[in-house]
Amino acid sequence: MRAVTYDHYGPPDVLRVEEIPVPSPAANQVLVEIAATSVNLSDWEVLRGTPMYARIGGLRAPARRVLGSDIAGRVAAVGAGITRFSVGDEVYGDNLGLMGGFAEYAVAPESMLAHKPKQLTFAEASTLPQAGAIAFQGTSGARRGQRVLINGAGGGAGTFAIQLAKLSGAHVTGVDNAGKLGFMRELGADDVVDYRSQDFTRLEPYDLVLDLVAHRSVFAYRRALAPGGRYLCVGGTTRALLRVVTVGAALGRLTGRRLGVLVARQGPAQFEPVAERCVTGDVRIHIDRAFSLDEVPQALAYLGEGRVLGKIVVTP
Repeated sequence: MRAVTYDHYGPPDVLRVEEIPVPSPAANQVLVEIAATSVNLSDWEVLRGTPMYARIGGLRAPARRVLGSDIAGRVAAVGAGITRFSVGDEVYGDNLGLMGGFAEYAVAPESMLAHKPKQLTFAEASTLPQAGAIAFQGTSGARRGQRVLINGAGGGAGTFAIQLAKLSGAHVTGVDNAGKLGFMRELGADDVVDYRSQDFTRLEPYDLVLDLVAHRSVFAYRRALAPGGRYLCVGGTTRALLRVVTVGAALGRLTGRRLGVLVARQGPAQFEPVAERCVTGDVRIHIDRAFSLDEVPQALAYLGEGRVLGKIVVTP
């Protein structure tokens, strides 16, 4: 099968398309014929090996030769013990543990997959497992009348987070670069902020801050919170995340403002609720553009530039 592989960390030009054997599903695994794989920030980080936490499992060289975790396609074969799926079923899920989505076939644990809603295309379904799960968990505390800020709101998880927070009745502020301000308003953001010209931690206190690109000091994040407010970061620099876990946790206890890292849970229970909202039309999926397998380096470079509106997908 054709797959996009790499053997050492670096920029997109370390990737190459080559023929490799079709993987065989082990017990409790499913072989999926890939119809679409969405590109996540985690792919960009593991490609480059930075931040350092992106090297977990492979300090000197990548643990997996084929990137791509958010997959959608048809079941081509099943391993021993599979009870929920049969050959031909249309499925989707987050295969972060095994990766392999930038290829014609990938194996995934049965527990990470769900039946694809027939109302969604394969490309649409592939955008949901990781980004939808992060947005779902990150905004679960949003309530009517609260003020919610999402930093990095114009990207994959951010676009879902804006819409889910609005559905809860919250007043939503989206933060991203100037090229995404209009897009965030279209998604329902009440206020938008260009991070290059304004520091959101100095604007007003918020009840919930979901930070997808953390890099500031914990004291700035504390300043952005109203009494009883909560700050959650998902992505960002290693230094920022460590400071939130240590200094931020202590500072939060002293000031009555909670600061922590969102360790997003994986699996269908975390992304299917978002898929249901997409099927009913309450949440919109926005695919910026689609790339072929041969164009995966360009897809990752485009993501790394920070210009993607919503999600991008790869279709073999």
